[in-house]
Amino acid sequence: MKAHWKILIWMVLGVLVGGLLQIFLEAPLAVGLDLKKEGDGVFIQKVDKAAFKAGLRVGMRIEAVILKRGRKGEKTVPLKAPEDFTRVLPQGKLGDVIFLRIAEGEGTDLKPLTLQMAEDAPRKVWIQPFRYGAQLFMALLKMLIVPLVLTSIISGVAGVGATRDLKRLGAKTLGYYLMTSLFAILTGLILVNLLRPGVGAELGLPYQEAKAVGRSFWDILLRMVPENLFVALGDNGRMLQIIFFGLLFGAAITIAPEPHRARVRDFFQSAFEVMMKLAEMILKLVPYGVFCLLVKVVGETGFGLFKPLALYMGMIVFGLAFHGLVVLPLLLKFLGRINPLRWAKAMAPALMTAFSSSSSSMTLPVTLECVEKRGGVSNKVSSFVLPLGATINMDGTALYECAGVIFLSQYYASIGGVSLTLGQQIFVVVMALFASIGAAGIPSAGLVMMVTILSALKLPVEGAALLLAVDRPLDMLRTVINVWSDSCGSALIAKSEGESV
Repeated sequence: MKAHWKILIWMVLGVLVGGLLQIFLEAPLAVGLDLKKEGDGVFIQKVDKAAFKAGLRVGMRIEAVILKRGRKGEKTVPLKAPEDFTRVLPQGKLGDVIFLRIAEGEGTDLKPLTLQMAEDAPRKVWIQPFRYGAQLFMALLKMLIVPLVLTSIISGVAGVGATRDLKRLGAKTLGYYLMTSLFAILTGLILVNLLRPGVGAELGLPYQEAKAVGRSFWDILLRMVPENLFVALGDNGRMLQIIFFGLLFGAAITIAPEPHRARVRDFFQSAFEVMMKLAEMILKLVPYGVFCLLVKVVGETGFGLFKPLALYMGMIVFGLAFHGLVVLPLLLKFLGRINPLRWAKAMAPALMTAFSSSSSSMTLPVTLECVEKRGGVSNKVSSFVLPLGATINMDGTALYECAGVIFLSQYYASIGGVSLTLGQQIFVVVMALFASIGAAGIPSAGLVMMVTILSALKLPVEGAALLLAVDRPLDMLRTVINVWSDSCGSALIAKSEGESV
């Protein structure tokens, strides 16, 4: 069975099972907090770990509960007795944040808490195995991040300078790929800030983990040089340092003397191929990871999460269409004097293969044949530009990563988390650019790269797993854009080399 059909079937099953749990099993809400009445006040008598982390302590006096702070429908409920607090909880939804107004002199005014299922809720017991399955899948994805990105970047950069005669061609190729990836990322950045699909979204992800790193852009630039590479390799949150080292190391390989250059280049190329196989093995578990995740999310929060995901999906589709139907054809028209419609017709078999396989690497043989036989590009250009593009040129993936990360950050900010500053959004642009270089040309590899960026921002990676619910059709579309961009690059570079395309 084709991978995308398998994922779709397990997605549907996950929604159905989660829906059945939602309908038939009780799930009373709680916040890990017990109150008691003393005199004319309401005081805390017991807190769990999450409430303790929120700064709440036994003996604090609670004056009021605030629901949906800063949103439409905000409501403040004064507390005269513990029963008032109990009556407030059913007015929220699982994953909503409530704020407690503390009596004067007791500390900070507002204390955020996430509504969760009570420990003894029957639904929670049934959901627990699926939660473990989703966590295991995410752990496997995290395991891939460092070795896959490092070997991909080093082998890609080293390959550009492998033959001295191709350095001019390599410079043109890298320049084109960086330019188009940056165009795609900026398209995603503009759209997600204009539409703001994450603001007010009901995704059911917890507040306590939503703590973005408060760094300026210049501080991030200073921190991207690793003081100790081996410390960086042990921390997914230091991915920019790993990427920076990989770029420098790959460049150093190109100027190293023989036989060392060939030995080291071949070693990292082999390591990258092995990591690709390992990634393929793990990504075969995507259908089951999606199933466990959707059972958990739908079982906990119901079907409300699909509305914001539909808006997010529509935004990504529009961004991909704009890049593929407007930006790249304009480059063909004005930089290469090439008819975009004629070129698209020549590339049709490769684009259809990309859509059905969701893999730039699997599509590569078809792309090579279309570019050479139907497009008229020489083997000298196509055999260099296209394999390199299948490794490091991921326009659609770059757009998806940037927009997806900021979408999730908007959601966390809307429930009381830290919003991304302009400097941090620029950091996301840089990370998306570098991460797209490190994205393997295999199905759902963009998911691994999104986990990379979320880790670097100290945002919970579970958000990336939630986006798997709509990832499959987006993966197919962004692979089309990736392959389309590769083919346009080969045409433009062939034209700049004096070939007739």
